[in-house]
Amino acid sequence: MDTTQALRDAENALRDFIALLLSKDNPDWVSHCGIAPDRIERWKERKATEAKRQETGVVEERLIYYADFYDLKTILKRNWAGEFSAALGDWKTFEVYIGELEKLRDADAHRRELLPHQKHLVLGVSGEIRNRIVRYRSKMETPDDCFPRIESVRDSLGNLWVPGCDKGDLKAVGTNASLRPGDILEFVVTATDPEDMPLQYAVAITADSRPEWQSNANLRFVIGESHIGRTFCLEVSIRSPRPYHARRSNDDSIIFIYNVLPCSKTTVA
Repeated sequence: MDTTQALRDAENALRDFIALLLSKDNPDWVSHCGIAPDRIERWKERKATEAKRQETGVVEERLIYYADFYDLKTILKRNWAGEFSAALGDWKTFEVYIGELEKLRDADAHRRELLPHQKHLVLGVSGEIRNRIVRYRSKMETPDDCFPRIESVRDSLGNLWVPGCDKGDLKAVGTNASLRPGDILEFVVTATDPEDMPLQYAVAITADSRPEWQSNANLRFVIGESHIGRTFCLEVSIRSPRPYHARRSNDDSIIFIYNVLPCSKTTVA
């Protein structure tokens, strides 16, 4: 049981959901989310510190990702009326859920081994929170409430898809990144099924009708010579084991768009 990953997935699902709902009508939502200005300054300091530490890497730009767990609890409590309540239920019950996760997260962060019943509690509460969010998102996006949904996809270059980041109807990430044959791309997918059924994951060229499905949410793709071109699209997909799917061959997918350049300039005699 990977309780550390379960805690991280639940925490990040809450971060993404908070940002999605509060930013809909207010681009400056962070300043009005109910957190004291000195706490927000602390988030900014953490982001600046991370930027210095990751000079050659990619830094998470969303400020909410530098908030503490109890900050998330404060934001939810102060904005509970409306969509948060509709999605996550009664506050008193949810307060117990998030309180238990906070205690067990502290123990996990300090590398104190959780007892078996605590591990099961982490998995159960984390799954319940993520499932409620997915169910609400499903109702927002479609009248159907029986298909799994992707919560986030991040590639190894730091490009990220989360709900609400799309410019139009197409769920895609234009990375502007240039790759070359031999480069390896890795993807980490977070997804949830409304009935907690196991999911399969795949990454393939968008034209590929037979992707290689796997049970691991960590995907890998090697760039080859045949992929050279100005616009190279990879589709990250999920599907449930049901005999039917939301689409012809999968239940949800996100497209990542790259440029693939030749290894070197070709000289023609």
